[in-house]
Amino acid sequence: MSDAALTRRQAALGLLAAAMSGSLVACSEPEEEILPYVDQPEGLVPGVAQRYATALPLNGYGRGVVCTAFEGRPVKVEGNPLHPASLGATDVFAEAELLQLYDPDRLRSPQRDRRNTGWERFEAELLPRLEALRAREGEGLRLLTGPLTSPTLLRLIGAVRDRFPRMAWHTHAPIGEENGRQGAALAFGRPLDLLPDLDRAAVVLCLDADPLGPGPDQIRHGRGFAAQRLARAQGTRFGRLYVLEPAMTLTGGNADHHRLIRPDELHAILAWLAAELGAPLPRPDLPEDRQRLLRAIAADLQAHPGAALVLAGETLPPAWQALVHWMNARLAAPVRAVAPVQGEGAPLAELVAATRGGQVDTLLILGGNPAYDASADLGFAEALRQVPFAACHGLHANETAALCAWALPAPHALEDWGDLRARDGTAAIVQPLIRPLYAPRSEAALLGLLLGQLDLSAYEAVRATWRGDRAAAEFESWWRRAVHDGVVPDSAAPRIDLPEPRLPDLPPAPRHAGLTLVLRRDASAWDGSFVNNAWLQECPRPLSSQVWGNAARLAPEDAARHGVAPGDVVRLDVGGRSLEVTTILDPGVAPGVVALSLGYGRSHAGAIGNGIGADAYRLRRADALWVLPELRLTPAGRHEPPLLAQQEQRLEGEARDLLPLVTLEAALRDRDASGKHAIDQPSFYPGSQTGDHAWAMAIDTTLCIGCNACVVACQSENNVPVVGPAEMARGRDMHWLRIDTYVQEAGGEMRPGFQPVPCMHCETAPCEPVCPVAASVHDHEGLNVQVYNRCIGTRFCQANCPYKVRRFNWYGYADGQEYANQGAQSIAARHNPEVSVRARGVMEKCTYCMQRISAARRAAEAEHRPIGEGEVVTACAAACPTQAITFGDLNLPESDPARLRREPHHYALLGELGTRPRTTYLKRVRNPNPALEEGGA
Repeated sequence: MSDAALTRRQAALGLLAAAMSGSLVACSEPEEEILPYVDQPEGLVPGVAQRYATALPLNGYGRGVVCTAFEGRPVKVEGNPLHPASLGATDVFAEAELLQLYDPDRLRSPQRDRRNTGWERFEAELLPRLEALRAREGEGLRLLTGPLTSPTLLRLIGAVRDRFPRMAWHTHAPIGEENGRQGAALAFGRPLDLLPDLDRAAVVLCLDADPLGPGPDQIRHGRGFAAQRLARAQGTRFGRLYVLEPAMTLTGGNADHHRLIRPDELHAILAWLAAELGAPLPRPDLPEDRQRLLRAIAADLQAHPGAALVLAGETLPPAWQALVHWMNARLAAPVRAVAPVQGEGAPLAELVAATRGGQVDTLLILGGNPAYDASADLGFAEALRQVPFAACHGLHANETAALCAWALPAPHALEDWGDLRARDGTAAIVQPLIRPLYAPRSEAALLGLLLGQLDLSAYEAVRATWRGDRAAAEFESWWRRAVHDGVVPDSAAPRIDLPEPRLPDLPPAPRHAGLTLVLRRDASAWDGSFVNNAWLQECPRPLSSQVWGNAARLAPEDAARHGVAPGDVVRLDVGGRSLEVTTILDPGVAPGVVALSLGYGRSHAGAIGNGIGADAYRLRRADALWVLPELRLTPAGRHEPPLLAQQEQRLEGEARDLLPLVTLEAALRDRDASGKHAIDQPSFYPGSQTGDHAWAMAIDTTLCIGCNACVVACQSENNVPVVGPAEMARGRDMHWLRIDTYVQEAGGEMRPGFQPVPCMHCETAPCEPVCPVAASVHDHEGLNVQVYNRCIGTRFCQANCPYKVRRFNWYGYADGQEYANQGAQSIAARHNPEVSVRARGVMEKCTYCMQRISAARRAAEAEHRPIGEGEVVTACAAACPTQAITFGDLNLPESDPARLRREPHHYALLGELGTRPRTTYLKRVRNPNPALEEGGA
């Protein structure tokens, strides 16, 4: 080869290397030192994961996580066992934050009137205005934030208010806690947060409360619920849960006794129950069956002093919240009281009034999207247009940013420093795992501009918050430990000793004629801030299994009365406003009630979230945030059926074997019996032989609350692609793990049950003998593996699988034919490099996270030791808030799966087929009140 050719080749390779280094510069570690969760290696080793503790926000509260990164690229989120809000587990929102980070629809640079520009121009416009505002002591300057718990941001806002004494700070949260705190003020004389300890409660009554549902406390409540409901408890106290609500929630789905109650009837029930507990209140007239139910509940609560708890949902007005506090005081309920850790600014309504009065000159919005999610009657969007200078700071150019002169990009929580408090006040340092992908600036930096500190970094701001009186050397040691652990020691809010609560003056119980609209948090979109997340949109909603949108849920008898068929579009009219939405007929909704979730109908969400579902905020009023009576429902004359991942299963007869349900009495009576595995059937297969390990999974269906954390965790860990609504409509779901919902009806109650279904890893697998190319085979440790490069897509294995857990790539869902923007370069950065990305025509399924098994095996071999018990934890087991999923080695007698297989209520799904599955289950155990079981109340 000539020298000229070599020179050209060298030049070409040099240009290629330069281009690659430029494109990958954002996928590197931040400039400041960040501390790995485990001992930091001397240098970054390519292909070797590093783990860092940090915290992620939800509704302003922090949840501690440990994030795995490869070469400065975060790929997986798991819970931090040291943090009280995560306890080593996650929820769907924490798992999906990776897709929020890599979202190609994120705002990349400052925009002036929706045109890209730079931060210099923004400063050139803002700083002269600030000088003029300072001369007026800040008159005309307003700051609007979402819910804040960050000590650093609250400190900086305090400094800004000192510099601009006449500035006003406002807060807005579409999913807030105003009723609860006002109820505490009525009962105790001051706003408080009351934190229930479900692990210490033997009897719990939820009045339209959903502690196991989506929210910042879901993980903590789930763990407490599981602690009281261990199906394998050897005669120890087993909790009992009553739920009265207008539409079934996750908490209602896990109840021992559940009743559908209209919202107006809840007030009368609460007053009757308080009178039964000794309150000097007149008893409302209630039907005899309701009185029997409430007498049984009251007797059960009174029989467990110190371990009985009543929870009120945010839908109940303050006076009724205060009455619940009075009841809990009488019961000596396991409740901790702390001062609210969220900073509280002036209400959004005051900002709207000031804007209409011409009193707002400059408005800086940090986070949130009030133009979309504020109550419709406030008219915030119209008021915002009147502000001469408005800037909106956030991850996306959302509906609020579209109405502002300036849209400013914010960093994701994994891109910059910060701090967050959990509900109990425990603080965590937020550390970045990756250099910002685009050109954002932090909230601290923007507040620094208001303070005249033009180069304030979030890193220095956070360190200044926590430095205190510590000497330099002492602070550095403290700082490294706090960042390393992901928890600031001794930072929890002090417990407040509660005085005797006052009995509130109760308003007359409302009487609602006709239909009532009940609004709910969404299990995937939350308040709308996660609607552009493809993982969450394609994750089936608990109970309904709906994907890619929301729907109005109403009782079948109401649908028949209004001439509505499933999937018909209806028009909802309430308070002079209307909305059209498709329908789901749901027997889990009380007659006279229509339930609709928030967070949809977005116009500026992004390629994933735009235009899906209906915007329930259009019907909301400031005086009726959750319950809107006098609803009028009329058919719209169109049929647009919602997308359902699978139909709810109602069990009858022998089908109950799929998810057996037993009472606690029966479970304890049979606790000395041997486990009935139903997997030792005659077979023509050769005897199974295992090597050093026999991996298996056991799932306790009593503990599964149906939260879907395991589903999204599996998707994140194993590079499971998104297929989009059109493919989902064809039934082409790609999830490796699903949660089947089965409903039994007995005694007038609906009794749902949740069953996670991954691959069973059958020892005599029906999928293996039918594969013509031996792509589906067993390995030496009993895993049913799929050899992707052999698979030719016959789908014989899928047809022969009785569990229907295999997925076929009809298109290149992650290999050139991605849905919408899922093929963007930033999305590809989230892939776990330890798991291959499958191509079109390949069959795939759960692998028991064999990459984690392999990593543990390599570590054990390097240290010349066997793999230890608990060393391998699958992604689904790691995510589970209730620890319902356990994984281990059957060759170790005391491993969790081996031990649980000896339980009397252990069973194999479709075990009569003789497939000898390695994934097995424990029957769902409920603890009914004998008085209600016998009386049929």
